[in-house]
Amino acid sequence: MSRIIFSTESGADLPKDLVEKHQIQVVPMHVIMDGKDYLDGELPVEDVFDYHSRTKKIPSTTATNIHEYHELFTKIRKDFPDSIIIHIGYTSKASASFQSALIAAEDFEDLFLIDALNVTGGLAAIVMYAVTLLEEEPSISHVHLMEKIESVVPKTRLAFLPGSLDFLRSGGRVSNVAYIGGVLLKIKPCIELVEGKLVSTRKYRGSMSIVAEKLMRDYLNQYDIDRKQLYLIYSIGLDESIKRRMDEIAKEAGFEKITWMQAGAMISTHAGPGGFGIAGVEC
Repeated sequence: MSRIIFSTESGADLPKDLVEKHQIQVVPMHVIMDGKDYLDGELPVEDVFDYHSRTKKIPSTTATNIHEYHELFTKIRKDFPDSIIIHIGYTSKASASFQSALIAAEDFEDLFLIDALNVTGGLAAIVMYAVTLLEEEPSISHVHLMEKIESVVPKTRLAFLPGSLDFLRSGGRVSNVAYIGGVLLKIKPCIELVEGKLVSTRKYRGSMSIVAEKLMRDYLNQYDIDRKQLYLIYSIGLDESIKRRMDEIAKEAGFEKITWMQAGAMISTHAGPGGFGIAGVEC
């Protein structure tokens, strides 16, 4: 029986220990600063925030290109001969990456693509669901496995609070009017993935310690998330006391496993410093 190998983009923000443990193949997305291209996953997030502090500019991001996907799939074929590749990709509604993967995949057999319609922790949740399912059912066919993965895509929920409206405005997720009002009134928009698109669904007012707890409780009340696993996402700068409080709430809610993930350079260009997010799969 052919071995199944999973691949995804760096925009999943998967912790390195999980990537290495499960041999998940990750292809980088890109961060652009002053016209220079940096690979997400290799660029320290601190450099993104330092760049903004120095220049008052927000870095831009670009998708993984066709050549990079071709190299990724070729490397997998070399490292894992006769394998079946399942690529679980960054939402096609917010990046050209998935389209590039589709084009590159035309040159390969036994290569299948799934549009996760999600990003960061939401994408990671789907990848880890796939990895766990395969480990629990090693004899499962790739067809049945893909059916199960695709079935959880619409049930995967991601919500996050940006740490800075400057970064969110630069990414086109908030208008200038909303930005000014948000800064003056200390309003933080909640961003969620709705049918693969990043959408501002609600607004919170107050300090991050207050709004993070409000988001967590609203999220858990709105969605019936599987208590086996919850993913909590942070960007550098989130206060440790907030992280401890989110852990407490998650444990009180009955989650068996809580995995913290740091937003990488690419995601941090949209979230800014001190952002917080939650991701999980509904029952």
